Amino acid sequence: MHLYPINRACHRVASDATAFGHRDANFSMVILAASSYPAGDAANTRWVRDCSDAVAPHLEVGGYVNFMDDDEATPARANYGTNFDRLVKIKRQYDPDNVFRVNQNIAP
Repeated sequence: MHLYPINRACHRVASDATAFGHRDANFSMVILAASSYPAGDAANTRWVRDCSDAVAPHLEVGGYVNFMDDDEATPARANYGTNFDRLVKIKRQYDPDNVFRVNQNIAP
């Protein structure tokens, strides 16, 4: 499990100035398990999910979108926070066909 500090310059930028939705947070967490043995994938996935479930009551909802995996249960709205509705409007204007839709998609 990695904890990344969110501080200094990040806190000096207005919360609606960029897509990043959690400028008031102090840390961002990443939980991962990796192995070169595919036979261990199921156990590693289970460990990551169990660890995530154990710490979830102590965390804010949402996170840093670039840390999210493609099977992440947290919806994009929670990850972008109060910026989500503004981003949907931008998506409708510049990508109405949803060409850029991989990972934490914001549907137009």
